[in-house]
Amino acid sequence: MTIDYEAEYNNRARVPEHPQIFARFEHEAAAFRAEAIDAGRAEVGLAYGGTPRQVIDLFHPAGGPSDVLSLFIHGGYWRSLDPSMFSHMARGLTARGFSVALAGYDLCPHVAIGDIIAEMRAAALFLWRRFGRRLMIYGHSAGGHLAACLLATDWRTYAADVPADLVPAAAGISGLFDLTPLVGVSMNQDLRLTEAEARAASPLFWPAPAGRTFEAWCGALESNEFRRQNRIIAEVWTKAGVTTACLEMAGANHFTVVDPLADPASPYTERLVALIAAMR
Repeated sequence: MTIDYEAEYNNRARVPEHPQIFARFEHEAAAFRAEAIDAGRAEVGLAYGGTPRQVIDLFHPAGGPSDVLSLFIHGGYWRSLDPSMFSHMARGLTARGFSVALAGYDLCPHVAIGDIIAEMRAAALFLWRRFGRRLMIYGHSAGGHLAACLLATDWRTYAADVPADLVPAAAGISGLFDLTPLVGVSMNQDLRLTEAEARAASPLFWPAPAGRTFEAWCGALESNEFRRQNRIIAEVWTKAGVTTACLEMAGANHFTVVDPLADPASPYTERLVALIAAMR
């Protein structure tokens, strides 16, 4: 059977109401950010690198910095969007007593996906060196890909001053773990992936992070390809010794799948809390 990858990976076409969803995200993010700044619980625009997009927004709970730090990475197919649009993704965990960082990164086609992976590693190292806390990573779409990459990173090869288990747990939400289908779709004029580069940037083909924990979530209303991506990373990594979970969120599309992260009482925030608890 021939797969129409162009249609399978075009999430905006599959969700025609996405402009309204994005507008809601921006409104809810701005409200949360203003609330946190007013309460003295936010540090906005921390530079971890040398470009304007290499910044981190950090949100703390009412009790101050927590002993485990979470990092949320936004999506946008590595070529659009901004962490400020997703500030409210920190609401669920901060209300439960955990600090949350949101990291920005440079976008394709100005940089390659491999460069973005390196930038997220730099952001993680920045947070470790500032706070000395291990990280639970969660990300959406392209951010889910980047979350898996950070989990699967051999940190001792990047810096001698960080623990090997700097990132012991992660959640990839509607993530992309096999980038090879993107080589033939129109967005690749921005991503500029060759077959070899797509494989090299795909955590599915990396050595699995045995002994660590990864949860893969997607919306039940997503395309067959996104649902496949969600299943295959859990299947392959489970066989290689990673503790995994694979879930599909009823009634959720590629964009509304992140809504539960803003709700402190949602079952998905509860899952993130459990990931953090297992790190202690």
